[in-house]
Amino acid sequence: MFQLLFLVLFAEAAVAFLLAIKVGPLRDLTMKGVDGMKMGRGPATVKTLACTMAVILASSVYSLLQIQRRGARLGGNVSPMDQVLWRTHLLESSLIGYTLFLAILIDRLHHYLKKVILLRKTVVTSREETERLQTENRTLRESEAKASTELKKIQRELATFNEKLQKVKNESLEHEKKAVTAEAHVAALQKQSEELLLEYDRLLEDNQMLQAQVLSYRE
Repeated sequence: MFQLLFLVLFAEAAVAFLLAIKVGPLRDLTMKGVDGMKMGRGPATVKTLACTMAVILASSVYSLLQIQRRGARLGGNVSPMDQVLWRTHLLESSLIGYTLFLAILIDRLHHYLKKVILLRKTVVTSREETERLQTENRTLRESEAKASTELKKIQRELATFNEKLQKVKNESLEHEKKAVTAEAHVAALQKQSEELLLEYDRLLEDNQMLQAQVLSYRE
C-alpha cells in the first residue's frame, strides 16, 4: 500500500513538475497524456479513485483521532501498538493527502495551461489579423494616393478642356456674328441688284421708246 502511494506520489510530482516547468517537448507530451486521461472513461475513473482515497483518508484521520482519545483517557500513556498504528495512519493519511493535493494541482495546472495555450493562439491570430488589416490599410492609402493623383490630373485636363471649349464657343460666336453680317451684306447686295435690274428694265423700256420715236421721225 505504502509503496503504491509513494509511486503515485512521485509520478504526480513528476507530472506537476513537467507541467509547471517547460523542459523541451516534455510539457507537450505531458499535456497530451493528461488530455487523454480526461477523455472517455478517464474522468469517471479518476473521480472514483479520488473518492476511494478520500474515504481512506477520512478513515485514517478518524483512526488517528481515536488513538489520541484513547491515549488521553489513559492519561497520555499510549501503548507501543497504538504508537505504531498512529504512525502508520499518519503516514498513510499524509501520503493520501499529498496525493490528492497533487492531483488537484495537476488538474488546475492543466486547466490553466490550456487557457494560456488558447490565449496564445488567440493572440497570434489577433496579431496576424492586425498585420493583415495594417497591410490592407497601407494598400488602401496607396490606392487613395494614386486615386488622388489621378483625380488631380483629370481635374487639370478638365480645366484645360473647359478653356478650349470656352475658346471654341467664343470663336463660334464670332463666326456667327460674321455670318449674320455676311447674310445682311448679301441681303443688301441682293436688294441693290434687284433695284439695278428694275432700273435696267426701266432704261431698256425708255431706250425702246426712244428708238420707236426716232423711227417715226425718219418716216
